[in-house]
Amino acid sequence: MKKQTIVKTVFGSAAVLLAATTLAACSSSANSNSKEIKDLKISFVPSKNPSDIKVATAPLGNLLKSELKKQGYTVDKVDISVGTNFEAVGEALSSGSADVGYGVPGTTYALYQNDTDVLLTATRAALNKDFSEPAQWNDGTPTATTNQVATTYRSLILVGPSAKGQELAKKINGGQKLTWSDLNSAKWGLSSTSSAAGYVYPSLWLDQNFGHPVTDLKNTVQIDSYGTGFARLAAGQIDVLPVYADARSDFASSWTTTYGQKTSIWDTSETDVIAVTPGINNDAILVSKNDKIMTSSFKTALSNALIDISKTSQGKKVIAVYSHTGYQSATAADYKNAVSAMNLMNKQSK
Repeated sequence: MKKQTIVKTVFGSAAVLLAATTLAACSSSANSNSKEIKDLKISFVPSKNPSDIKVATAPLGNLLKSELKKQGYTVDKVDISVGTNFEAVGEALSSGSADVGYGVPGTTYALYQNDTDVLLTATRAALNKDFSEPAQWNDGTPTATTNQVATTYRSLILVGPSAKGQELAKKINGGQKLTWSDLNSAKWGLSSTSSAAGYVYPSLWLDQNFGHPVTDLKNTVQIDSYGTGFARLAAGQIDVLPVYADARSDFASSWTTTYGQKTSIWDTSETDVIAVTPGINNDAILVSKNDKIMTSSFKTALSNALIDISKTSQGKKVIAVYSHTGYQSATAADYKNAVSAMNLMNKQSK
């Protein structure tokens, strides 16, 4: 459940549409009720190394053709590519030159919601903590993965061992509410503006609770990675650091080695949660609204096929490149927080 990008992002790829007359001829065939798709083009978002994605997803074509055959569709060719960037994927889906967008962040969907449909949401390992109240995270016990699955994750706004950080933590753990003045007087470490957990959703939380986006904070520094952020938090160079929900698990060892702290990262004298954002959607699988092959029946067949593939040993290896454990059916309503976050970012950029 790692960081996820959030500002405009999409796959770039082309998709060949099947002629309506061909579909009609196949569906009305006296010998078969199956339908034929000549070329199904899938574009993967480049959130990991493109060469790694290409290697991992190479088996998907044959797997998908086999599963779609069970759903009544014959697919002659599955064309798999990796987009040059997230934005290129969205543009291709919008134009109908790509059929399927794979691994798309929720905020990318928000940008292209008028031209795409959400087909599935990825599942990932759920955490043993998923509280909306920050003090509930501050019990001194580690955050760990479970055998359950989740379709969203949280951004946590952490404070460190600095005097200001502990001042804010004391208020939260004592049942008090923070004020804008409290937050604005602290020094924040922020990820790039494309980071969902490190920038966008914290900005959404600030706007919803105080009427101020992240850009209104008077004392911020940009961090180039979460590792850098935790190093600065440990050293007291920053007071506040927004991170993905299980980030402390990833940096627990570094906290007492590389960063030189004498006490565990889970100790409330070291780090505390002072705010929890709304859920951040896991990656989506999108289909184009401007694509003639994307009929209601084919979307159902494609959805069933991808879910079934994700349950096989081969399929699990394919989707592991995105840390996906499986897929669940999804609708636009599931991504309302992503739309709100992107609307806020667009408003700030004007």
